[in-house]
Amino acid sequence: MQKRKLGRTDAELSVVGFGGIVVRDVTPEAAAEHVAEAIRRGVNYFDVAPAYGNAEERLGPALEPYRDQVFLACKTGAAGAAEAREELDHSLERLRTNRFDLYQLHGVESVEKAERVLAPGGAVETLLEAKEAGRCRYIGFSAHNEAAAVKLLERGVFDSMLLPLNFACWQRGGFGPRAVEAAVDRGVGVLALKALALRPRRGGEDRKWPKCWYTPIDGQPEATAALRFTLSLPVTAAVSPSHAELLWLACDAAEAMEAMSDEQQAEALAGAGGAPIFQS
Repeated sequence: MQKRKLGRTDAELSVVGFGGIVVRDVTPEAAAEHVAEAIRRGVNYFDVAPAYGNAEERLGPALEPYRDQVFLACKTGAAGAAEAREELDHSLERLRTNRFDLYQLHGVESVEKAERVLAPGGAVETLLEAKEAGRCRYIGFSAHNEAAAVKLLERGVFDSMLLPLNFACWQRGGFGPRAVEAAVDRGVGVLALKALALRPRRGGEDRKWPKCWYTPIDGQPEATAALRFTLSLPVTAAVSPSHAELLWLACDAAEAMEAMSDEQQAEALAGAGGAPIFQS
């Protein structure tokens, strides 16, 4: 699988990342099989968080044999430094490691939350302490709000930004360009969420993919076109949706996307339809 450099760091990540929810609520044996298959497919970027149920407990043992071969990212949803420090300690224990490659703020949804984590006594203090102490190599954040992302980037301390970036949000919702431009201007690596999101789930719609809160793309031509769109942006890697079948679909798409012409991509995306799950 193709790898790309993460911003100004020395890390090179597979263009498809393993989303930790893939192993939430599966057996330990299934988790080990999923991780082994991902490694075989060339995936070296794994992302997880305490908010993902028992995903850390499942991923830790499964990933342990490969720990020195992979880039492991984790997150804290805490706003305060003390709470973030506690989450960091627990995550390191559950994931059976003594350091993360990337430790991030999780899901900053508003400018107000950004201001809280940046303030004295806020969670950013813990991230900076962890980096200084060697408990993580790099620090970053994920955000679901462009203004919040730009606010965090202005602090000038982050190595990466994880943001929902897909064709529907970008083209139809106007979500993404402002934050991506701000990140690139600062040399901050850009990571993508929701590259295979098609649209919000409709009321009463069957939940074919119960671990996805939105309706994902699950057809190969559309997935290839959607991933190609996201990776045509200044994006290092796209984290997979929440089911193993969709992870393998993303891996297949990464292998096929270079063979897709611009016309084929446009046709596939037009046929997919889609509606933004986030808007500016």
